[in-house]
Amino acid sequence: MAEVSYVKASRVFSGNPPVRAVDELSLEVSDGEFLVLVGPSGSGKSTALRMLAGLEDVDEGAIHIGGKDVTNVPPKGRDIAMVFQSYALYPHMTVAENMGFALKLRGVPKTEIKAKVEEAAKMLDLTKYLERKPKALSGGQRQRVAMGRAIVREPSVFLMDEPLSNLDAKLRVETRANIAALQQRLGTTTIYVTHDQVEAMTMGHRVAVLKDGLLQQCDTPRALYDRPANAFVAGFIGSPAMNLKTVPITSEGAKLDGVIVPLSRAALDAAGGLDEVTFGIRPEALGIVPSGEEGMEMTVELVEELGADALVHGAVKIGDSSQRFVVRVDGRTPPTLGQHVKVAVRDHSEIHLFHPESGERLEA
Repeated sequence: MAEVSYVKASRVFSGNPPVRAVDELSLEVSDGEFLVLVGPSGSGKSTALRMLAGLEDVDEGAIHIGGKDVTNVPPKGRDIAMVFQSYALYPHMTVAENMGFALKLRGVPKTEIKAKVEEAAKMLDLTKYLERKPKALSGGQRQRVAMGRAIVREPSVFLMDEPLSNLDAKLRVETRANIAALQQRLGTTTIYVTHDQVEAMTMGHRVAVLKDGLLQQCDTPRALYDRPANAFVAGFIGSPAMNLKTVPITSEGAKLDGVIVPLSRAALDAAGGLDEVTFGIRPEALGIVPSGEEGMEMTVELVEELGADALVHGAVKIGDSSQRFVVRVDGRTPPTLGQHVKVAVRDHSEIHLFHPESGERLEA
């Protein structure tokens, strides 16, 4: 059993005023689950992971692993294995020696170490590199050695702190797929920290989004994308980001560039009493319409051609200001720079409304 629980856990750094790097974090991670902690720099995600590892103090609250309170237990007594951004391999040791070193320190027999290292190497496609030194390996191979070192220990929990940050884009995609498949195979509870929301969405069973030390939302990747709890999550999850604009609201709908975008009765009721709302719409829910149809006037400022799709960035007048929207269009027929086009909401079920001040979701 390797459930992990943060029970109103806080890490407070001294200062004037004190900095609450992690603020009353309450989070349950099931046995065998792959949970990703994601957020911008300074959100507290790495600090939360280090608290779990015993590398940072827990100033308030508690942390449990497998039902046991480990708040004051030293790192070596927590039955965890950590994979860092830096590979932290011993340069004078071979791959096999690096992978088996922790077991050697425990006094595990050589034959058992050899068997465990060979098994992990087979999983990670490292068998032919076991006698090499780290300097003879690529970055991706070194990261796999660091993974192997964690695997041979057979811990209750894997902790991974941005392990792919040093890899190039292509290798990151390949390695994250390998890590997700490996975790599925081993069934070990895993908590993974990243600032890359694409990485979070493609790897985690659930994703916990942090901002300024506070947990914003924890749910499946699909639920985070479809039903963000607030404007921060809406803008952080998804690539490209959701279009979020503060717009006037009338009894019929939201007013964008003189066009009334109809809203459901439930949405209008939720926004009752407000003159403005934060209106959210993802780029794929917008489309360019023929000039004769109703839509927002947009001047194309940038076209990102991605192959099958293209992202069109352009200015739309809202009130007295000009604001940028992003629209996902067919990559074969994108508009050109400087072109004036009309943009309309294609799927009204994809509209999200948030409170203009608190940022909290308005719809039920």
